[in-house]
Amino acid sequence: MKLWFACAVVLAAAGSVQAQFTGDVLGAHNLSVTGPSPIKGGALPPCQYCHAPHSGNGKGPLWAQSYSTQTYTMYSSTTTALETYKQPAPGSPSSLCLSCHDGTVAPGQTVPYGKITMQGKMNQNDILSTNLQGSHPFSFNQIQDSPDLVQSLVQGRQTADPQNKVHLVRGNVECQSCHNPHVQNIDTVSLNFLVRDSSSGQMCLACHGTTARTVNNLPNPLVPWPTSIHATVSNSTLPAANVGPYATVAQNSCSSCHVEHNANSPARLLRGPVPALAGMDVTTQNCITCHNGNNNISPALPNVYAEFSKIAHPFPAGNNTHDAAEATLLNNNRHATCVDCHNPHGSQPVGSVFGAPPQIRVSQAAVNGVLANDGISIISPAQNQYENCLRCHGTSSGKQALTSFGYLPVWYVSAADSLNVIPQFASSATSSHPVTHDRSSGLAQPSLLATMLALDGSTPGRAMGVRIFCTDCHNSDDNREFGGSGPNGPHGSIYPHIVERRYEMSQVTPGVYPAGGPGSTIKNLYPGQQTSAGGATPGPWALCGKCHNLTTLLNDNSVHAQHVTTLGASCSVCHTAHGMGAKSPTVTGERLVNFDINVVAPNNLGPNGPLGISYNRANNTCVLACHTYNHNYDGTVAQASAHQQTRRVILVRH
Repeated sequence: MKLWFACAVVLAAAGSVQAQFTGDVLGAHNLSVTGPSPIKGGALPPCQYCHAPHSGNGKGPLWAQSYSTQTYTMYSSTTTALETYKQPAPGSPSSLCLSCHDGTVAPGQTVPYGKITMQGKMNQNDILSTNLQGSHPFSFNQIQDSPDLVQSLVQGRQTADPQNKVHLVRGNVECQSCHNPHVQNIDTVSLNFLVRDSSSGQMCLACHGTTARTVNNLPNPLVPWPTSIHATVSNSTLPAANVGPYATVAQNSCSSCHVEHNANSPARLLRGPVPALAGMDVTTQNCITCHNGNNNISPALPNVYAEFSKIAHPFPAGNNTHDAAEATLLNNNRHATCVDCHNPHGSQPVGSVFGAPPQIRVSQAAVNGVLANDGISIISPAQNQYENCLRCHGTSSGKQALTSFGYLPVWYVSAADSLNVIPQFASSATSSHPVTHDRSSGLAQPSLLATMLALDGSTPGRAMGVRIFCTDCHNSDDNREFGGSGPNGPHGSIYPHIVERRYEMSQVTPGVYPAGGPGSTIKNLYPGQQTSAGGATPGPWALCGKCHNLTTLLNDNSVHAQHVTTLGASCSVCHTAHGMGAKSPTVTGERLVNFDINVVAPNNLGPNGPLGISYNRANNTCVLACHTYNHNYDGTVAQASAHQQTRRVILVRH
């Protein structure tokens, strides 16, 4: 009776709130034979597996359990480079918990009572091991200020918890800052001995604030969190989703992506799927847990994961993985994780509102970008969608033309870095699609539609403005914005180069002219209805037909009809898709006219000698060799003779 009375006194002193709970408030920490713990002893009352009323091991709160003597590997990440940690000393607050939870000292190894015979074993999730990299950091040598911390935490050693339950212990973060070891069900859903209800991220927000702060020139990345999709969406979650214990995504909040202990991805404590998916970086896996179209989230979310089975942005591999502390401009480290284009703390719900180009899409809110005027300066957050794309597709070094994306034309007029789209879209370009600047051509545009067409090729979509998005061309082939059921954005497409609709590119047979090579007969790759802009059987230039009236372009008397209908030449033979990235004395470049020199070749047999390809829109002359015909300086066209063909081969090869 005296021992039980002593236990009651200890519990009452530990927290007067216990009067509001019924049943066994110790929960899994009640190791007695009648307790609910999976581990049971038979010799002691519940409290005495941890406490000794009149003696102990000399340290801690009358501590009875043997201390662990292990050396721990503490949390570390690139975003906490200034933080250093000290080993929990025996008798320090966190060492009390670790005396059971590091898994090296079995429960019941008491000092005053000796070894108590125990039955059962601890749940595996409750064993943290001596490697604590996957657990929330604690035992700081000194808490360093960070822009995402509430200001009072460092300056006044006070959290922002309005209930004052989440607290520092001796001015430090310890296990007891978040856990009350004497009461398991303060949070009636997450039965993890939490000091308070933690739904909607309330415990996390006690230390990690959303107020705009700048520390060491770094802004607080959590500022947009309160209105973000992950903080507000009401989609329900099932236990199989493994995204936290609560009923909805918003209630799980931070725990949808982060876990406090035993994280699959130690840095940033990312949750990730169980089991992990092969061949996918840990950052992307964290998002795919919910965005894979399964029924663990209701209503189900669009299946982004399925898009990556198409022609898609590749997952990082090897050493080119994403890191939260990496530079915005991805020099020699180009990769495409979800968080390179989406900020999970700021992404907003799309709904039916998509915003006007070129503004950043709401689903991409709060991501970083690179300014188009120099391709180097960082803008945080990006204001326009293209600024985010330029992290990889601008001046960054290490760009590659991957064969997995399909055939890539080689332009006659091209800047030194042909994969840098900044000069191609620049206002100084002779012509370009209006991505980084307003549509400003003084030339008539009779083929331009009033509205973009939906994926069916006929339903009017967004009104044609003076700007377009990168994603108006590079988009999932089943995207919702233009009438599909899939996710928006360049996740993946059945069409090469992640374009939204079919866009065929002409090629020629490899070899030596005239049987093959530049100037030889164009391979007709384009069966089907040529003027179709979408639907089940899209034409070969359906992507162009999204904005341009193909019927107008391909009328019987047009130059386009002569080349397209008769020869099977595609738009890509004579037009660059982005813009004129350089100047040329031989190609004026209006209306995006450029030439794929893998398909066409200079007509070097004219009266002025080998001057290369010459195009002048004003007099509608084009001097080149194509489909075994010479287009001459005087405007005539004649099939090359055998002598001319042989001579042309010599000139081209040299």
